[in-house]
Amino acid sequence: MRKLGLIGGLGPGATIHYYRELAESNAGEMLLIHADMAYGLSFVERGDRDGLASYFARLIGRMADGGAEVAAISAITPHICIRELEKITPLPLVNIVTGIASEIRARGYRRVALFGTRFVVQSRMFGMLEGVEVIVPEQVELIHETYMRIVNGAGDEARETLARIAKTLPVDAIVLAGTDLSLVFNKSNIDFPCVDGAEVHLRAIMRELTA
Repeated sequence: MRKLGLIGGLGPGATIHYYRELAESNAGEMLLIHADMAYGLSFVERGDRDGLASYFARLIGRMADGGAEVAAISAITPHICIRELEKITPLPLVNIVTGIASEIRARGYRRVALFGTRFVVQSRMFGMLEGVEVIVPEQVELIHETYMRIVNGAGDEARETLARIAKTLPVDAIVLAGTDLSLVFNKSNIDFPCVDGAEVHLRAIMRELTA
């Protein structure tokens, strides 16, 4: 079993979810580093992908020094710099966007919408879903605001807002393209077709650790 180095803190709720799921999956030893969310988002807001990649590379380097052999980031928005980060990372990365793209294709979905931050939604997941039509809902700002409320602890009302929007969109499925959405959505309360980005990512991480 290889050792995981996980960048967390972006946000904290999703980090706890990842830790709990990995522990229950017997992921073995792991190192977790808490990134500064405000500092990280400042790069995203400025569109400074190289700066964000350099920040993450430093954090990954610290985990590599501690014995980590594989790295992952428990959030989707920071993957805006994944192309830049893959060039300089000290460890191999489990890319959540690649995993989601593979899952969409495996299920035969051809038209999807993304729920997450505006940076993810408006970028169509950074242009990395080749061969899939990704629509940008007109409610993109409401989706962003609702997602950030979930990051900050909102529950049922926020979930119901997103569920109502999901049912109005002419798509094959909704991609839960924000790992904090796993805090409010699960198999018992989702009544629309979806791809859970965090679930897909966690499976991919376990495959890498046991490869």
